[in-house]
Amino acid sequence: MSASPAHPFDAAGPRPSFGPYVAQLRLRRGWSQLRLAEQLCAASGSPTVTRHEISRWEREERLPADFWLGWLAVVLDVPADGLADAAERSRVRHRLVAPGRDGPGRAESRDRVGLDLLGLAHTWLTSDETPLIGPPRSVPPAGDRAARPTVVEVTARLVAARRLDDVLGGVELAAAVQGLARAVGHATTQPAGIALTRKAARLRAEVAQLRGWTLADAGDPLGALSAYRCALGAAAGADDRPLAGHVLGSASHLLAGTGDPAPALLLARTAYAGSRRALSASGRALLLHRIAFAAASAGLRGAAEAALGAAQQATERRAAEHDPPWLYWLDEGELDALAGRCLVVLGRPGRALPLLSRAVARSGQPRTAALDKAWLARARLDAGEVEGALLVAGAAVLDTIRSGSTRACDLLTGFGERLAPYARLPLARDYADLLVSARPYLPRPLAGEPAAAHRAAGDG
Repeated sequence: MSASPAHPFDAAGPRPSFGPYVAQLRLRRGWSQLRLAEQLCAASGSPTVTRHEISRWEREERLPADFWLGWLAVVLDVPADGLADAAERSRVRHRLVAPGRDGPGRAESRDRVGLDLLGLAHTWLTSDETPLIGPPRSVPPAGDRAARPTVVEVTARLVAARRLDDVLGGVELAAAVQGLARAVGHATTQPAGIALTRKAARLRAEVAQLRGWTLADAGDPLGALSAYRCALGAAAGADDRPLAGHVLGSASHLLAGTGDPAPALLLARTAYAGSRRALSASGRALLLHRIAFAAASAGLRGAAEAALGAAQQATERRAAEHDPPWLYWLDEGELDALAGRCLVVLGRPGRALPLLSRAVARSGQPRTAALDKAWLARARLDAGEVEGALLVAGAAVLDTIRSGSTRACDLLTGFGERLAPYARLPLARDYADLLVSARPYLPRPLAGEPAAAHRAAGDG
């Protein structure tokens, strides 16, 4: 058995395409894009590579020719063949995706948004420059200004919406947060040519992050990723590294839950590497759990266990008074749930059961209870406790109806598919009858289509 990696930001895992691969190698050295450009110019004697060119390579807007591939291998100390293979994989991928770029394929669109998000993350989190968060917004007509909400009013609505996220999920909450997103746009609009203040940019980032979170729970992963991109850009404008790391961690969790563990793992590692020095102990624990879940989803047991261990160390040092407001929900019950879910994915239900049982005991609100019970049901089933699993799954169905969480519904769908070997048990038949009766009341995805996988990762 191979040794576990010494650090959760380890390069092991599914082989990424060229841009993520170069970014990962650079981040492991602790280099910014500017530093890599300087190293390339010094080594090659050709001062023609800039930070912007490195950014284009990492976003795969452009791929380097053989000359620069060779020098990249030298300064990054990796085999040239590996870089060349990664570049070729990217060329093939772009040739395959390009014909459908104008079509309706949501999977291709999600890939493009995810790649754009990763490029923005690499540009900001590891460089000394702050990217623009979008073109200046014009001032609304004079007649509309009196009705504009204030920043104080929008902030109060944001706090209330966060609390609703504990109770509700799905389409209803996503619609409410969409209204909040419109309000924050009006409240922070500036005259043309005047940049947003950091306070306004931070408020936009927090609202967009919540928008992404609620869209993911409503079954719209593409809309969620787009919202996360807006949130990351606004966090960059606010120069708020902890918030940017949280946004990337949220996007990572979404991708891991919808069957894309390789980019999810890279996003989580990028978030941790770029923001860990500015994060509170709770923030570090959360991002380490994101790394652990993505690694577990990718089948990387050693990397997942290492991240779980590091998360536990961070948890032991946490102090709530040091946490930002957007981390209010990360209490002991949530930390138990995060660790328990990861252990379930790792195939360690025995270790997961006490953690998830404690999380269920603490989860009093319908949405949180639905998610925690759905994961506990899977853990019990995997541990051979079939009757206990069916009982808690039945309770999770009722909480899912109360909350409207599509994410919880996806988890229960996956649980149901695992029940085939036990279909003749009386409790299994009772559970099947409950699902038939509940079907008209169970939530449906906002996007009008089922989630890409049953491994939907629900928390928060």
